[in-house]
Order: sequence, then C-alpha cells, then structure tokens
Amino acid sequence: MADWNQAFQGWNLSWTSLFSNQQGEWWLVAQLLLIVGHLAPAWPSTDSLGVHWPAVMTMTGLILFAIGVALATQGFLALGPSLSPLPEPKQGAALITTGVYARCRHPLYRAVLVCSLGVAIARGSLLHMALLLSLVLVLSGKAHREERKLLKCFPNYADYMNTTAAIVAHLPGLDWRTTGAD
Repeated sequence: MADWNQAFQGWNLSWTSLFSNQQGEWWLVAQLLLIVGHLAPAWPSTDSLGVHWPAVMTMTGLILFAIGVALATQGFLALGPSLSPLPEPKQGAALITTGVYARCRHPLYRAVLVCSLGVAIARGSLLHMALLLSLVLVLSGKAHREERKLLKCFPNYADYMNTTAAIVAHLPGLDWRTTGAD
C-alpha cells in the first residue's frame, strides 16, 4: 500500500506550473478535456440520420471499452510509484520495460485510445470519432515530449525505443520506432 501512496505523490502540480506549462501540463489538460468530451451525447445521432445503429456495433464498442479499461489497469499496476499524469518523469522514478511495457512504451495512452474507439463505435457518432482522432494527436504529441525527457533521464531508453512499439505497433503516427523520437 505504501507503493500506491507514492504513486499519487511527487507530481508537483501547481497553478504556477499549470499556467507556465513547466512539466507539459497543457498536454494533460488537453487529454482530460477530450476524455471528458466522450460524455457528450452522440452527434449526429443515428436516429436523426434515419439509421438504426446495430446492437452488434454497440456491443463491440462496449467490449472494446472494457478491453481499454483492462489495459489501463495493467499499465497502472506496472508503473506503481513511477505513475505520473504528466509527460515529465517523476524524480527518482524507475524505467519500467517489463510486463505490458515490454509490448508498448505508452500502454496507458493506448488504453485511452482503445476506450475512445469503443465509445465511438458504441455510439456511432461522428463527434466521438473526432474526439478519438484528436486524442491520437494529443497523446502522440504528449508521448514525444515525454520521450525527449526519458532519453535524458535513462541512457538505455534509446534501445528500448528501437525495439518496442510506441503506442500502437505498426500504425503510422502511433509507432515511430523506425524514425526515432522527434
């Protein structure tokens, strides 16, 4: 339990750092706003378009959402006290490259995208698809910023970058193993 108490400490969040974006707080704010945006109703609604959204699509979306939650749980558990919502590594944090982090450098970002895809499919909503695409841009940008910092903190991070998918393996924009971190 002491490890979990440490996971929620050392984030150094403050109003000053929020306004100055010292630790990449604006990436976090954008991410949170887009996630909360998923609570909005479907737009346009399939009913308003005269389309009956198939129950199989709704179920598929809900299953994807549940898979995303499971992936997020794995990522949280693997990070333990190194957990931070910011793209700035915590002081004294360990580099985690095992478990879910052996398959993906940013499994929590992948989990958010899987959840977002699930919501978009379940609702059959162009708004939610736009939120998903916006999350792709924000999380990719946040991951690039985070990786620049991780390269400075951990000399072996470059090797990890070359062998492990960024967010989603082999998907342009979400896996930049061949080009390196920008």
